[in-house]
Amino acid sequence: MKKLSWLLALCLIILASCKSNDNFVIEGKFKNAVPQSKVYLFGYVNSNTVPIDSTVLSDQGEFKFTKSTKGVDFFKVGANQNEYVIIAQNGDEIKINADLNDETMSYELSGADEADKLQEFNTFRNKFTAKMAAIQANFEKQVDAQPDKRDMIADQLRPEMAKTSQEMINFILDFAKKNPKSLTSFYVMNSLSPSEYEKEFIEYSDNIKNNFNDNAEVTAFLVRMAKLKTVQVGQPAPAFSMNSIDGKTVSLADFKGKYVLLDFWASWCMPCRQENPNVVKAYNTYKDKNFTVFGVSLDKDPKAWAQAVAADGLTWTHASELKDFEGPTVRLYQIEAIPSSFIIDPNGKIVAKNLRGEELNAFLAKVLR
Repeated sequence: MKKLSWLLALCLIILASCKSNDNFVIEGKFKNAVPQSKVYLFGYVNSNTVPIDSTVLSDQGEFKFTKSTKGVDFFKVGANQNEYVIIAQNGDEIKINADLNDETMSYELSGADEADKLQEFNTFRNKFTAKMAAIQANFEKQVDAQPDKRDMIADQLRPEMAKTSQEMINFILDFAKKNPKSLTSFYVMNSLSPSEYEKEFIEYSDNIKNNFNDNAEVTAFLVRMAKLKTVQVGQPAPAFSMNSIDGKTVSLADFKGKYVLLDFWASWCMPCRQENPNVVKAYNTYKDKNFTVFGVSLDKDPKAWAQAVAADGLTWTHASELKDFEGPTVRLYQIEAIPSSFIIDPNGKIVAKNLRGEELNAFLAKVLR
């Protein structure tokens, strides 16, 4: 009888400790929650979050979701206008704790490999947020004491802010490089701007290309990166034709034999307009040395486009599909932000990207001397 009781107890322990590989569990507790208020679980469909489940918080702010997924994937838990990213796969038993009154939406995770990786990133990000808040508080304190020296104080604190921001960027890039088999690295990497870190994004895509075949978000990312590779330095510039500002057809091939600055811009883009004087200077300096500019506008309003061309004194060739970021050529060149530019050599090869100001002048001075 004792032997049977021992076996029964052992079986119960084993059953209790076994995780189900058919689903995952997310349970948590929120401080400062309204009892019986709704908490939602969101999934990702075509890069958009959609609600896939909901429940109500207990009087203690507790909740629990049990769901299944095809592979490791992204989810969000939402309550009281706050949203918390979760990465889960079947078999995980994830625990989340947060204070709904915390404006930074910090949260603690545990219970799975991805949860631990996400917690590692969140911990560092929270430290970064606190450092930046301290710098901002110091700035406001000094400005309150010396309001007439606001610009001087900002200049003094700018290096500290830049250093702190660079620490965060370095952490993200290092984390992504060290964790190519963790989906958390994909989430972390995508907190950066692809237009600013093209090289790093392409390297990262190569490192993860066989690791998350069942994840739609990663698959879409890899497709974008594959297209981005086609417009990197050293690649032939993709051919295109479109209507010029005076209604004629103009092609990139029309400029073969020259160095061409292919400049994507728009009348409504203030950074573009601020950069235009530098482009004008470069054009006037080197236009007689086998160099020209081909401006491609993302404007949708032809009148605003023409007015900006005249106002800024842009005397080179201009064309547009008048479709904002949805234009076929804009998509072909993977333009996600403007100004964006490419320098194309006489053979039609991309030899530089996004050179502005003195960098542009220095490059042209070197190749056109």
